[in-house]
Amino acid sequence: MKVTIERGTLLKALGHVQSVVERRNTIPILSNVLMRADGGTLSLTATDLDIEVVEQVPADVDQDGAVTASALTLFDIVRKLPDGTQVGLETGGEGGRLKLTAGRSEFTLAVLPEADFPQITSDEGGTRFVLPSSDLRRLIDKTRFAMSQEETRYYLNGIYLHAQTEGEMRSLRAVATDGHRLARLDAPLPEGAEGMPGVIVPRKAVLELRRLLDDAEDEVAISVTSSKIRFASGDVVLTSKLIDGTFPDYQRVIPTGNDKVMAVDNADFARAVDRVSTVSADKTRSVKLSLGGDRLQLLVNNPETGTATEELSVDYPGDELEIGFNARYLLDISGQIDGETATFKLADPASPTIVQDEEDARALYVLMPLRV
Repeated sequence: MKVTIERGTLLKALGHVQSVVERRNTIPILSNVLMRADGGTLSLTATDLDIEVVEQVPADVDQDGAVTASALTLFDIVRKLPDGTQVGLETGGEGGRLKLTAGRSEFTLAVLPEADFPQITSDEGGTRFVLPSSDLRRLIDKTRFAMSQEETRYYLNGIYLHAQTEGEMRSLRAVATDGHRLARLDAPLPEGAEGMPGVIVPRKAVLELRRLLDDAEDEVAISVTSSKIRFASGDVVLTSKLIDGTFPDYQRVIPTGNDKVMAVDNADFARAVDRVSTVSADKTRSVKLSLGGDRLQLLVNNPETGTATEELSVDYPGDELEIGFNARYLLDISGQIDGETATFKLADPASPTIVQDEEDARALYVLMPLRV
């Protein structure tokens, strides 16, 4: 293989694929990136056996071929080269190593056989559709904070993606929950997605996909089977295995009879929660909300550090109510509200509360209370 490629082009592609590689690997080949030169294209592939990212970039190819070398080492080398440098990649010399040249710099890197590099085979058939990248970004951004990180409940360690029909409304819906809070967001259902099965996209795939979407084109082609999901945008393709489990019936968690409605300025509320939670216990981070007469009092009482209170004016015509929440969870949800006003629909101190964005009917959040 003999290739010349502009440093910025190579760095961007390596940046996309190398983040899939785990820092510690018991299988050496998984630390490597597969580079395949063919015609006027250099293809880079990285995988951890659950996720695979492939990117194709233009290059001057003098000799076709393929090689695998350490993804992190390559990325670090290219990152430290001067802007605008032409990078030469060549194999076939003494010892079969990869020679990287750039200006007066020269590196010789160890390689492993490209035939040993594993590839995730794509399933035939399935559901295929095209989604605007802005919709996909929004589905991820508004729900990923609620994904669980508990390995025991692995089926919650991702985003549940499925087609949903409610009356005249047909949506592509993303749901995430960790048992303490739930985030649900709808996007217009794209053509071809009507028969899409409900799938759980793993946490790591969600985070890698979100990184790739920063440089994505206007549309993302998605194909879904019972075991894998593939996202393709421009010259980048991410393929991921799906979580083999059953997502809980989230509809049962969303209360329908919450009749106590509080409307509050979201920015003022978030700042007040952040201030009073300064003295809260690290473990529970509990803050009590006392409601009554268009007044909201936030109270934190920590025997070890002290107390904090703050009062806000709100729109609340209901009966007096005291309810506790985890301050960090309140701030997470407040961070998803784009409009000026957050609407809380409450029932009693032991029941889940619904939080909605007054300017975004497609987003809904559910928060479980704490005993305070």
